[in-house]
Amino acid sequence: MKPIPLIFEKSRPGRIGCNLPKADTPEVDVQAILGETRDAVAWPEIGELDMLRHFTNLSHRNYGIEIGFYPLGSCTMKYNPKINERTAGLTGFTHTHPMQPEETIGGFLEVYASCMDILKEITGFDDITMQPVAGAHGELACLMLIKAYHESRGEGAQRRVVLVPDSAHGTNPASAARCGYVVKTIPTAEDGNTDLEALAKELGPDTAAFMVTNPSTLALFETNITKVCQMVHEAGGQVFCDGANMNAMVGTTRPGDHGFDCMHLNLHKTFSTPHGGGGPGCGAIGLKSHLAPYMPGPVITRNDAGQAVLDHDRPHCIGRVSGFFGQSLMAVRALTYFLAYGREGMSSISRYSVLNANYVKARLKDVLPAAHDRPCMHECVLTAKQYKEYGVRALDLSKALIDYGFHPPTNYFPLIVPEAFMIEPTETEAKETLDAFCDALIEICELAKTDPDALHAAPTKAIVGRLDEAAAVKNLDVRYQPA
Repeated sequence: MKPIPLIFEKSRPGRIGCNLPKADTPEVDVQAILGETRDAVAWPEIGELDMLRHFTNLSHRNYGIEIGFYPLGSCTMKYNPKINERTAGLTGFTHTHPMQPEETIGGFLEVYASCMDILKEITGFDDITMQPVAGAHGELACLMLIKAYHESRGEGAQRRVVLVPDSAHGTNPASAARCGYVVKTIPTAEDGNTDLEALAKELGPDTAAFMVTNPSTLALFETNITKVCQMVHEAGGQVFCDGANMNAMVGTTRPGDHGFDCMHLNLHKTFSTPHGGGGPGCGAIGLKSHLAPYMPGPVITRNDAGQAVLDHDRPHCIGRVSGFFGQSLMAVRALTYFLAYGREGMSSISRYSVLNANYVKARLKDVLPAAHDRPCMHECVLTAKQYKEYGVRALDLSKALIDYGFHPPTNYFPLIVPEAFMIEPTETEAKETLDAFCDALIEICELAKTDPDALHAAPTKAIVGRLDEAAAVKNLDVRYQPA
């Protein structure tokens, strides 16, 4: 497939891509403001039709959930129903300005409050706030609440340690460190659960919190979770649940009933709104009542008449964690999703996501064994370590999948699984799609033994071949520099 020239390379002096309306504001001398900067920037000059064709052709070379299967483990890349976008595009929502007076945004406040009411039911927590705008942002906000809670009890200076499992997402220790905590790692036991003996040794008067993902990044439900929470509470600490894997629990079990004090939710994946590509996110957090006084304000609540209102009288709140109330249109999309499923249909999300993951795990067991021989949750973590004797790694298998028309799964995470292969099919994929994916992967694994060089060269049918990702990260340069 021929490469598409850069839009700068299509540029021709004097061509215009749009007709601007007659100016109704005073003219501004852009050259005087920008000076040499304006001359230094290469502005493409291209006609409207050529511009339209350029970006349409680029879009055809992208990969997305509407093109094919996207089994990216730990990311829940499921289909986003178009009704979500339709409701989020209603002018009553899109034309609202964040600086409008409170009395003019009653509709938006009701959307937020309705989402929060439903999330309380789903998670089992006493309060919800939707201010955080990403998952890691929600983690950070939860730790800020925990910190404020300990300080209110006169234990802030004493409780300086946050415990994190060795299987955790990297954002967990990063969020703890950002809050000024010392991070200590808790190992995973052979059965895939938290090592209770190791946890007991680390718990003490300096423990601020234990951050644990459930189901874990090993795709396993923490069977000792109530015991874990009890142990941390007896030591005076708080327990945070990383909700990245909530897709396995929606409508089936509630983290708030397990003993957690707070958790973050990724509305931009679990509840099927745009995920990835730098788009909007929502890292809503759920919390128990003892943390509620410290919630970021102003707090959206309901008055005695049931109306959604803003509560500004929160003397102990940690302040804002984002501008205004969060990503407002994400709340519209999430509410649409909630109402479409309803209370009765909510459990089908977790049941089918767990079913699909276990089906993939069973189909691939002879070529990619599971890291732990237990029923998995919404995703399965497999290992490709047996192919290293042929000079083939998990990355080679994933690159070959591109030639079969599939997006690769997550590799090398969690870090404690050698040659990790993390596959999350989600509940939205049909059995035929999963079979085609598994058939391709089984064929690729056979090639690993018979023709490993073919895998080293993959992909060969994509727009670009094998990239040196490490070099790209270390030498990032996306500027256009004319010859």
